Amino acid sequence: MTRVIGIVSGKGGVGKTTLVSNLSYVLTELGKDVTAVDTNLTTPHLGLHLGFHMVPKSLHDFLRGDAKLHEVVYYHPYGFKVIPAGLSVNDLIGINSDKLQDLTVNLLGKTDFILLDSAPSLGREATLSLKLSDEILLLTNPNIPAVLDILKVAKVAESLNKNVLGVVVNRINRKGNELSTSEIEDTVKYPVIAEIPEDINVQKALAARTAIVDYNPKSVAAVEMRRLGHYLVGREFTYGQGFWEKLFGWFR
Repeated sequence: MTRVIGIVSGKGGVGKTTLVSNLSYVLTELGKDVTAVDTNLTTPHLGLHLGFHMVPKSLHDFLRGDAKLHEVVYYHPYGFKVIPAGLSVNDLIGINSDKLQDLTVNLLGKTDFILLDSAPSLGREATLSLKLSDEILLLTNPNIPAVLDILKVAKVAESLNKNVLGVVVNRINRKGNELSTSEIEDTVKYPVIAEIPEDINVQKALAARTAIVDYNPKSVAAVEMRRLGHYLVGREFTYGQGFWEKLFGWFR
């Protein structure tokens, strides 16, 4: 059975694409067949993160009717599949975003996970991603605007009868101006299932067009992303207690 998980947020820049890229790697590492789809049609970044920014045909070509589904599916060296969106403004001309439903329907039963890299906020693109998803990961940063925005997204997900898996808090630096885990849970009314620390290695991995779980697997962010992947498949996550793991424990 294919699980369709939407990674959503109330605002841009919280780290959805980074999370999708790395979860795709981790779930593949755990033996799952994974397809990552960039459903942020106006400002897509998944291709940039994974080195598929100059593809001959993109998701936009499929939505325009100029390409078959198999023509816009690309295989990453890590083993998972990527459906990148086009980067040009001209790619937006003549597309039918409703065809995203055709795409997900055609992938059902052919892959274990479909991870949707959603557009931010609650516009038409973002709402469409929510509708296409069976399960939702709420991604936020530990500040009041981001948490209030994700609360709105959670309410819309509830109205669509989606299974909200929980909240992932990204870019935690444990400074005094951040919201605590309990404050976020009290506001959103869903459990925090992952806390990803601020980590300079994330930007280094992005510059290298690779996933941080491969670029620096012992970094604090990589460890927590791998922990989240194990959580999604119901497997216990254990890791050694070297210096970086002790530091990660301090963050938690």
